[in-house]
Amino acid sequence: GLDILVSNAGRQQSRPSILDISTEDFDATMKTNIYAPFWIIKAAVPHMPPGSAIIGTASEQAYNPSPDLYDYAQTKAATMNYVKSLAKQLASKGIRVNAVAPGPIWTPLQISGGATQEKVEKFGGQTPLGRPGQPAELGSIYVQLAMADASFATGQVYGSAGGSGQP
Repeated sequence: GLDILVSNAGRQQSRPSILDISTEDFDATMKTNIYAPFWIIKAAVPHMPPGSAIIGTASEQAYNPSPDLYDYAQTKAATMNYVKSLAKQLASKGIRVNAVAPGPIWTPLQISGGATQEKVEKFGGQTPLGRPGQPAELGSIYVQLAMADASFATGQVYGSAGGSGQP
């Protein structure tokens, strides 16, 4: 069987206005951030025994959206909601569903997503810690959610945003 599923792929494009988002870009963001997890989870669930865990990746953008990440923020709000819905749906099967909602984490999305040089240089500086996080700083959260020790945690979204934001 399949014991752990982590849905972590993401697409983010910075656009100053909704008028700058092409239908093709909008579609690509939705397909990467919403459709892909749907298809992957749907294919995985029949192979997941009781005690399994599904972990999605949301974002602080779900509850504090940046104006230039309009489509990305929508997908991360949807992620938070599918986690809560699936947790209720799959609880009777013994499958837990949770998510991690990072704040500013230094990943290739910052460069490939069209962020300006100024935005990249200031990225993460607004957090109380004064810096962006590193991907490795999220790893322990995913590991904990995957472990049997977290057997009572389901339908939860865990933040890691350098002291800012929710949840």
